Amino acid sequence: MLKQVSIYAENVKGKMLEITSILANENINILGSVTNDSAEYGIVRMVVSDPNTAVKVLSEAGIICKLTDVIAVEIMDEVGNLQKLLKALDDANISVDYLYLSFNRESGAPIMVFHTHDIPEVENSLRSKGFVLCK
Repeated sequence: MLKQVSIYAENVKGKMLEITSILANENINILGSVTNDSAEYGIVRMVVSDPNTAVKVLSEAGIICKLTDVIAVEIMDEVGNLQKLLKALDDANISVDYLYLSFNRESGAPIMVFHTHDIPEVENSLRSKGFVLCK
């Protein structure tokens, strides 16, 4: 199971720069992210090299954030592989709340990061179907 940093960021000029500066100052690498915005606040979801420290330093800077469990599955960069992953989840009656892309820094293979409920059960289901999970 992978830990994601979920950040609740005010929609104001320079907020992403502030967040990324705090992480860079702590030598924390952003490995994957997605941002969803609304009128006043956005949610920035990131997989980073040191999630515990990221939450600590962002919180100390007054930025609301938390750790969230997510699943990361390595898939080959070929047409239809995301569809195969989503089909396997659908066949197991598993709903995906959101997903985004990252990459395995060693192999260069895409990694789909996603959130769902009952993560240990979903991980077991995916492993039994031959999917490679990342930590």
